[in-house]
Amino acid sequence: MLGTMNFGPETSEQDSRAIMDRAHEHGIDFFDTADVYGRSTGPGGRAGDGPGTTEQLIGRWFDTGGGRRDRTVLATKVYLPMGDRPNENRLSALHVRRACEASLTRLRTDHLDLYQMHHVDRSTPWEEVWEAFHVLRQQGKVLYFGSSNFAGWHIAQAQEAARSRHHLGLVSEQSIYNLMNRWVELDVLPAARRYGLGVIPWSPLQGGALGGVLRKQREGGASRGTTGHGAGALAGHRDAVAAYEQLCADLGEDPAHVGLAWLLAQDGVTGPVIGPRTVAQLDGSLRALSITLDRDTLARLDELFPPPGPRGAQPAPEAYAW
Repeated sequence: MLGTMNFGPETSEQDSRAIMDRAHEHGIDFFDTADVYGRSTGPGGRAGDGPGTTEQLIGRWFDTGGGRRDRTVLATKVYLPMGDRPNENRLSALHVRRACEASLTRLRTDHLDLYQMHHVDRSTPWEEVWEAFHVLRQQGKVLYFGSSNFAGWHIAQAQEAARSRHHLGLVSEQSIYNLMNRWVELDVLPAARRYGLGVIPWSPLQGGALGGVLRKQREGGASRGTTGHGAGALAGHRDAVAAYEQLCADLGEDPAHVGLAWLLAQDGVTGPVIGPRTVAQLDGSLRALSITLDRDTLARLDELFPPPGPRGAQPAPEAYAW
């Protein structure tokens, strides 16, 4: 699944278009974005970047023709602030309606295939949220709805509220999930499996910390894993990451590809969101589809990056029980 968070602030429009075209060539048709994407995330950010920039870039790409929109499963998100005024964030009925219309305009399309809540809204009743979403679906502006960054009980709450209104409910959950961050295994994955949701991991390489960061440091190359949440994760797991990179070297595989292959092997995972900054990164990531991790390798990865919960406990969600 193609993540577009870098498009605009980190990757030029020309390069972003090349990445999207190459994704289609590879048969990757699910594109994930968000209304807030486009903010500069570092010193390389371009002038004029801001929320909505990425959606606008994708919309202009659709306008170049060639059936690009028809061949794309388009997902965007709503919740995070798009301004400073009331009802310019969260999931109130007014903001959901305005945000959807604005995303459709920026993306130059008449409908969204998947509209995702970027976060749970603890202040808006589920009755209001589902009514707003139901209206969008009735109008043909959205086909399906998903969540992101939900706990397992949030998924259950959302699904039961939808069921009580005879609505379709959620079809997917997008969570941070990787070898170094496995908390979703305790309740999010079991809840998603129980309710039939697809799981879409974001940050599959923990901000680059699982992408061969130590090897790149030795070679004198810059790496995303040395900044942001990747740097924090590396600081607490340097020995494990070193052993992980050695394991990958023994397998003859790139650490980034092994990390993606591990996610693809997890029960309930539909597919990770990858956010390439170059065409070469996109091409290289496809190697993960050809990697099969045997039982011994999977066990070794569990030793290096243990699953959450007490050792010897029942598999989640029964890990809490005795």
